Amino acid sequence: MINIDEKHLSDLTALGEGYTIEFKRSGTSDLGREICAFANATGGVILIGIADDGGICGVSNHNRLKSQVQTIARSAEPPIAVEIESVDAVLCVTVPAQHSKPYSFGGKFFVREGASSQQMSREEIREFFYKEGLIHFDETVCDKFSLDRDLDEENWSLFQRRARIPEDMDPETALRNLHLMDEDGRMTHAGAWLLARDIRKFNVSADVACALFMGTDKVRILDRRDFHGDVYSMIEDVMTWILSKINVEYIIKRVRREERPELPEEAIREAVVNALAHRDYRSTANVQIYLFSDRLDIVSPGGLPAGMTEADLGVKRIPRNPLLFGILHRIDAVERIGSGIRRIRDLCREHGVAEPLIDVSESWVTTTFRRPVTESLQVADDRSAPGLYQVGARPAPGRRHVTAQVDRNLQEDSNTLSDNMLHILSDALEDLTAQVTAQVVWHCRRSRFANEIMEFLELKHRKTFRANYLKPLMEAGWLEMTVPDKPTSSKQKYRLTDKGRQLLAELGER
Repeated sequence: MINIDEKHLSDLTALGEGYTIEFKRSGTSDLGREICAFANATGGVILIGIADDGGICGVSNHNRLKSQVQTIARSAEPPIAVEIESVDAVLCVTVPAQHSKPYSFGGKFFVREGASSQQMSREEIREFFYKEGLIHFDETVCDKFSLDRDLDEENWSLFQRRARIPEDMDPETALRNLHLMDEDGRMTHAGAWLLARDIRKFNVSADVACALFMGTDKVRILDRRDFHGDVYSMIEDVMTWILSKINVEYIIKRVRREERPELPEEAIREAVVNALAHRDYRSTANVQIYLFSDRLDIVSPGGLPAGMTEADLGVKRIPRNPLLFGILHRIDAVERIGSGIRRIRDLCREHGVAEPLIDVSESWVTTTFRRPVTESLQVADDRSAPGLYQVGARPAPGRRHVTAQVDRNLQEDSNTLSDNMLHILSDALEDLTAQVTAQVVWHCRRSRFANEIMEFLELKHRKTFRANYLKPLMEAGWLEMTVPDKPTSSKQKYRLTDKGRQLLAELGER
């Protein structure tokens, strides 16, 4: 119960009408509208017996008026709890913050705007429901998705394997059972995002933009990639991109090698999944990944979901897109449902790096991982005993360097790039293309099918691979087709050009 005394009443009238204060000279005219508007906002106080200029005119018969106010409040849908008390000749009606939004009165919805109460339009009501988490956008119908045009065999086959759907179950039955399609055969937005060839067709800003910068600001971009396949493929492709740019430590035990990224891979993955699974897909902004020399920023549009505060981070999880998140858990994109920020923090502590910083605003959530500082390239490789082989240390200003992906996926110890080879490669290539080019050149010592190169680069999405990797490598003159007259031939492989073979020789192939 909020007690209003004469001093409190004087303070309220001195403040004047506003977002949380309403004056009424007398009676209950439009009172239901005012109570409903306050209930849909943060609450407020209605002072009956106060003129517009703040002067006290008072009202009589408070008991009858209190009964009328209670009746009006109870007739709202759902009923609104109010507190009523008399202070001299003024009747004070307090509308506390409510927990069953939205409220309507007389079949209409009202909301407080400045010092007045306004009826909400259809779009405003819809937006209000989304904001309060009463409607989930991922569960609504995606009118842009056509089963005939957009559900192709390749994408369905990928999703079927990921979601562990029986091979003999037809797509429509499976999608209905997973609630990704409604009973009328219309795809939900979650279904469209999970089965998209290009997610931008259904949400123009649903892609992920990745950028690698020199230094600690956004002055110079060293590399940029945009990923826009289905949600799961974007997660995998973003992770591959991040891991190709950060430093990796190799623990060598004879011919067996363990890789240890400078930041915990699972913590990064959890943050990437959070950014894609919990973002506001109605926003015109996309998810942004920024990698600087000192930090990794993962930026997700939409702020926190309704019902969640910054204090709740690491304590509870309220999915903004519960259907999408549930399917991502089913296909093992999320390891532990409900663990969220707490798991990320635990993984960072176990890895021996600083816990990430979480910055929350109304429109954004940014997760920042601080990169550990490495002064120089370290090599301690004892062939007869366990050792350490660290590649990709942060270079001194002006010195080019090659990150861990240069040596990534080379499983046989005899094929591991020597320190001398690393220096040759550093001198031979630009920062922008050194990592991927070196990998592919080394791997394509013999002709390879496209899927062999994809597997080597740990890429899952064929269209992304062709657009962002294979095509640039061919245009740059490192690779060429073995059957150039038939680009789509099932026998098509890719081999080194003269330029590629020259680089391979410089790398010192044995």
